[in-house]
Amino acid sequence: MINKKLVLSILPFLAPLLLHAQDRITGYNFATRSEVIAQNGMAATSQPLATQVALDVLKQGGTAVDAAIAANAMLGLVEPTGNGIGGDLFAIIWDAKSQKLYGLNGSGRSPYSLTLDYFKKQGITHIPAHGPLPVSVPGTVDAWFEMHKKFGKLPMKKILAPTIQYAREGFPVSEVIAYYMQRSVPALSKYPGFKETYMPDGKAPEKGQIFKNPYLANTLEKIAKGGRDAFYKGDIARTIDAYMKRQGGFLSYKDLADHTSEWVEPVSTNYRGYDVWELPPNGQGIAALQILNILEPYDLKSMGHESPEYIHLFVEAKKLAFEDRAKYYADPAFNKIPVEQLISKEYAAERRKLINENRAASRYDAGKLKQGDTIYMTVADKDGNMVSLIQSNYRGMGSGMTPDGLGFILQDRGEMFMLEEGHFNTYAPHKRPFHTIIPGFVTKDGKPWLSFGVMGGAMQPQGHAQVLINMIDFGMNVQEAGDAPRIQHDGSSEPTGEVMTSGGMVYLETGFPYETIQKLLQMGHKVGYDLGGYGGYQAIKYDPEHKVYYGASEARKDGQAAGY
Repeated sequence: MINKKLVLSILPFLAPLLLHAQDRITGYNFATRSEVIAQNGMAATSQPLATQVALDVLKQGGTAVDAAIAANAMLGLVEPTGNGIGGDLFAIIWDAKSQKLYGLNGSGRSPYSLTLDYFKKQGITHIPAHGPLPVSVPGTVDAWFEMHKKFGKLPMKKILAPTIQYAREGFPVSEVIAYYMQRSVPALSKYPGFKETYMPDGKAPEKGQIFKNPYLANTLEKIAKGGRDAFYKGDIARTIDAYMKRQGGFLSYKDLADHTSEWVEPVSTNYRGYDVWELPPNGQGIAALQILNILEPYDLKSMGHESPEYIHLFVEAKKLAFEDRAKYYADPAFNKIPVEQLISKEYAAERRKLINENRAASRYDAGKLKQGDTIYMTVADKDGNMVSLIQSNYRGMGSGMTPDGLGFILQDRGEMFMLEEGHFNTYAPHKRPFHTIIPGFVTKDGKPWLSFGVMGGAMQPQGHAQVLINMIDFGMNVQEAGDAPRIQHDGSSEPTGEVMTSGGMVYLETGFPYETIQKLLQMGHKVGYDLGGYGGYQAIKYDPEHKVYYGASEARKDGQAAGY
């Protein structure tokens, strides 16, 4: 009998011997394709039909925000395994008119009526992934309308029309999404409403099968006609309230009616002349800034992308940043988060001193300061506006809570709270949980350079840092930077209470040489292989000299970058 764990553990050693280069005439042999280049508009999403919807909206005179909303709505239909209107949304928007970046935190809060004491009385020490308890208010729809009010042009009826049509008439399910839909069935099919919505003929759709979601079409029509209040104060909210009560849940009409998004100031650090922008907590974006700050003094370019020296330093910098992530990242409405200190160069210099350049650390402590599936997409329009948007249900399709006849699943983001008292991220009513989803943006000399993101739980800040290092240090183009084999470190301390004591595990994607793996093992790293854990990337780069956009999409997903 084949030992699956043994096979997976030796794959990284065998794969470089088994794989061959793609024999491209230009660029790196790991590049899957050339960059997409266009003048008038660009969209990069994780599903080709959503990319085409975005382009159609741009061609109709819509702004980048109009197209982003249209594509996001479409992704909720065609990729329910990663997002939907039952989830949360974050965005960074470059406004060409004001020449300024805007940040939107569209994350929802925990129910008013669910208390920490409830979990204690039930003997629950960790909020479960599925069922009614991890459900928090879905923030996506309100975020759409906030963005549209500020930067939209076309009416919402026109923006949502393509998704409504596809939901009624059906669309062929793509390969990776079909795989994840089928994987969701064992855990989620026991919850009322799931089978009726996502299992036509009693099973999840297969690749190429035409799938329809008329329930979602009806819901989106109500939203298009009645605005955000149709979702948060109308029939949809009442349906959610009644469904959650029947499931023994706590999310109520009042929780939905009181929801608001928040416009926030993006924060940045300068990495080798490039200003890298992230949103402040309750998300984890500033972890990418901390990693870059720690690594900046090292000559990564001379080390090389596949060198054990670079990988070692990257992993140790990630470990340091994630200890602070575990301790300090939470809802700023409940705690004073020391963001400026965390992303300062001075603090990075102190943390850097802890790295042993020849040996992996088993544990680090958080610094002493004064005081898991998603979609990422990006759109740019002919006027120079750019949107970096990320949206998620958290774990795959979410909590499993599928309210009657609405066509979507409520998120399980509340699982990310801690249930021990005295921490920044401890559960409280009407509080936003720690969030993993982060949009990224880069400016150079005050002008837009890159709108990008890498979805995938704790992989996201690691992916942000790696993509930028690939471009800035190793000279890769925007497609190569995403196609290059990735590093994923797992096992750091977490905002939910887990503590790293054994150094965690370094997962190296196929493509790193055996000699690198051998050296990392000698340095004390545990090295393995992970199937599908390296994130999903989209990006649009702007070239001010030629006034063109360069688009890139993730080869590991079903995505597409396209322009006109």
